[in-house]
Amino acid sequence: MNSPRPPVLLALVHGSAALLAAVCLGVTLWTGLAERPAALAFGVLVAVGEGIRWNGAGVREAAPLGAAGALSYALLGEHAGRPTDHGAAQVVTVVLTASLLGSVPHIARGHGPACDHLARRALTVGFVAVCFQPLFNRGTFDDWIGPAYALLLLALLSLTALCDAVLAAALAHARTGWPFGPVLRDGLRAVPGIGTAVIATGAVMALAVAVVGLWALPVFSVPLLLAQLSFRRYAAVRATYRQTIASLARATEIAGYTPCGHARRVAALSRAVGRDLGMTEPELTVLEYAALMHDIGQLSLVDPVPAGATAGLPETEQRRIALLGGAVVRRTGVDPRVATVVERQADPCREQPLAARIVRAVNAYEESARGGGPEGPLTALEELRLATGGTYAPEVVESLARVLARGCLTLPTAG
Repeated sequence: MNSPRPPVLLALVHGSAALLAAVCLGVTLWTGLAERPAALAFGVLVAVGEGIRWNGAGVREAAPLGAAGALSYALLGEHAGRPTDHGAAQVVTVVLTASLLGSVPHIARGHGPACDHLARRALTVGFVAVCFQPLFNRGTFDDWIGPAYALLLLALLSLTALCDAVLAAALAHARTGWPFGPVLRDGLRAVPGIGTAVIATGAVMALAVAVVGLWALPVFSVPLLLAQLSFRRYAAVRATYRQTIASLARATEIAGYTPCGHARRVAALSRAVGRDLGMTEPELTVLEYAALMHDIGQLSLVDPVPAGATAGLPETEQRRIALLGGAVVRRTGVDPRVATVVERQADPCREQPLAARIVRAVNAYEESARGGGPEGPLTALEELRLATGGTYAPEVVESLARVLARGCLTLPTAG
């Protein structure tokens, strides 16, 4: 069986990065390596930054130290008061070589290298180096001194961060089919976080090395390392919080009210539908938590619903279970918005918030599809379409159909 061909956009980005890398490597080999101490120092910094990259970071820039080192090398015009002449081609060559070397530990653990990550690194570093190095070497920035020169570096780095966000959104869109606009919006919202630290550190490193030399690199790496550690701890807290909610949601499975894995499957599919409909990352988090806990109201029932299938119950009973579930969620200390979604999943379709519409439709689909055999998914989707307008929102059902058609979602299995 032939493997599917990569999307055109994905092949275009990877091809452009590979072509840039090949040209820069050829030029560097032809002209030789200039400013070798600086090239070695920045190469080591980038390699270390890639070596401590966080594969499960959950943030757009998983290797902030490597990114800051790469960008500062691209903006390096002087070294301890002496002009440099390494050029844009050498910048790309050194950065990519160091990135590959830094990826060796991750490759050994089966995590890399990430082609998308390397392509973004090559194109963004190439962009800022081409914008800066030729003009600096021609003396265009000789009159830019003091604050004006610092603002110039910050402006170039901010523009580069924008380009990187566009590239990241394009690659995510090509791989998953998620709408480009919402993905780009979430990427731009992530820039003021670790992205701001990367931009500031990159500019400060370039300015400091120009004055005091390469000893500035380890000194100005420390704040960014501390910021990276803080982001890791924050993400770890969020992961623990989510695991707590997932464990609470399993109470209905342990008690025999719902099939094993039902809540996780509904949560995964709901999040994919919400992303397809353009929900923001905070909204997706609320949606996921509500989907995990959507059946928790069943714990109040004396007799379990057969197979936990609440979609076929009378509306009054569905609403009673939903209200009881919302009351339970409010007592757990979870975001009140999660409780609201759980409470309103049984309301009339037109009165529901979007998250409640998604949970209701996806829950009904999963309940109908899981026992229907090979034709179960198609039959369940057709049943939802026949009930649109009254019970289920048409836009949610069509989004669910698009997500299922793309086939890029791996749902948790039962057990």
